[in-house]
Amino acid sequence: MKLLPRCFAFYFFLAAAPALADAKKYEGQEAAALRCAHIMALTAVALSDAGGIGEAEKEVMLGISFLILDGHVSGTWAQKKAALEIVRDRRGVTDTLQDFERYAEQCLRDFPIN
Repeated sequence: MKLLPRCFAFYFFLAAAPALADAKKYEGQEAAALRCAHIMALTAVALSDAGGIGEAEKEVMLGISFLILDGHVSGTWAQKKAALEIVRDRRGVTDTLQDFERYAEQCLRDFPIN
């Protein structure tokens, strides 16, 4: 299964990649894709940490986040990571979890991963 190695790569990327990169400004659809990727990733980790989902479900959600970034956001991985950090800093955990409830289905429609 190709998705599982990508999930691990994405998780490692979020945890360890240096954020030093030339700044890239994202607008429009790419900015929306970044928000969706953030919603998926943060929700996966939060639900897993709270015992709401298992490790396999968390990895699937992180994989979805990775595929949204890979397929719908331009730039280097360092630029994408820096942009995700900006999104993360603008939205609290509670707000992001509420965003997941409101927008997860729309994210998957707007940014298909297959």
